Amino acid sequence: MELIDLGGLVKKTRRAQKLSQGELVQRSKVSRARLDALENGRISDIGFKNLMRVMNALGLDLRVTQLNDSRPTLEDLVEEDENASRLGRR
Repeated sequence: MELIDLGGLVKKTRRAQKLSQGELVQRSKVSRARLDALENGRISDIGFKNLMRVMNALGLDLRVTQLNDSRPTLEDLVEEDENASRLGRR
């Protein structure tokens, strides 16, 4: 997952929780400029500590697992589901 993807997830989760950026800034102790840049894909490096503050303030967690190249990606699973739906409709 790329930083831009995490930023999108942060934005989506914040909105789902009906939080303003200002409220998330207060909870996470990360500057509003940094949060805005993260959510809008304009930041190249937020730092691990700041990223975890934002994610934890939203109730999100970051997990590290052993790399397994044979596991399907989300895109693979979506494509498989779409193909199964198409075949089932015929």
